[in-house]
Amino acid sequence: MYLKQGDIFWGVSEECLKKIYHISRKESYEPGQVLFEEGSPADRFYSLIKGRVRLSIQRGGQSVYTVNRAGEAFGWSSLIDRGSYSATAEIIEDTILMVIEKIGLRKILHEYPEDGFIIFRRLARTLGERLLQSYAIIADASQHAPSVSHGTGQVQEEAEVG
Repeated sequence: MYLKQGDIFWGVSEECLKKIYHISRKESYEPGQVLFEEGSPADRFYSLIKGRVRLSIQRGGQSVYTVNRAGEAFGWSSLIDRGSYSATAEIIEDTILMVIEKIGLRKILHEYPEDGFIIFRRLARTLGERLLQSYAIIADASQHAPSVSHGTGQVQEEAEVG
């Protein structure tokens, strides 16, 4: 069962996992395909079986994360009452995904609230880890482009010495 290998489903009851597996489907994708775009309706949740998916913001602009570990979940916007996806998901290499429709998954999580709590706790941990990775990227980028504020918090242009 592919769902069991994913961090987000670890610790969920066998009965709940079977129901989730029953409503999910395995799909294959080729490089260059776009699963969803930033701002499009968030109606599916995904778990990676194999391959790589690039998540980016600003319509294919800045890459923010690469999904590349078997069992890794994405498309979380569909689970938290967010109407649209917060990023664009593009397939980087041949990829196989478990695709779970939002409506079906929500029904199951209402039926198994303890398992739903486990899933949302693990989802929060996953998002927290990605946020920390983003902080590290931002911190690294800011070291390469120092700004002078002279303690005011406002960036001031350096005067050219001539």
